[in-house]
Amino acid sequence: MADEILFELLHMQVVQRIYKVYRHNEQEYGDISISKLEALGFRVGQSLVERLTKDVPRFKDELDGMKFICKDFWTAVYKKQIDNLRTNHQGVYVLQDNRFRLLTQMSNSKQFMEEAPKYLALPCGLIRGALANLGIISVVTADVTTMPACEY
Repeated sequence: MADEILFELLHMQVVQRIYKVYRHNEQEYGDISISKLEALGFRVGQSLVERLTKDVPRFKDELDGMKFICKDFWTAVYKKQIDNLRTNHQGVYVLQDNRFRLLTQMSNSKQFMEEAPKYLALPCGLIRGALANLGIISVVTADVTTMPACEY
């Protein structure tokens, strides 16, 4: 339990620190901050997957890799599985988390909807880095329609 709270606090402090460094011109540097957070998440995601898959045989296709991300990877990072995985069978996957831990502390209303993207940049990087280490080149974006649910 304590490690979960520490992870949430660390995530909030990393986001705040990076945004504080680039706060002088919010419009110009907002994109740089998101890029820095995504790059940090990418590197961490690569490392985590490398450690989690050291004793796992290679995945035969993308779907198996995505199932690994939804079950094992998400459980290792957020202590729960992804709630829903959808695909169009043409390479587009949607991962849905109905109670994303990093957004539950913010609000259950639309009050902080404009703040959500900066807290989702690091998790997007985590997913993209994990997929890259599995040999799946991807673009990962996050969408929040109602707090604290989000889709990747």
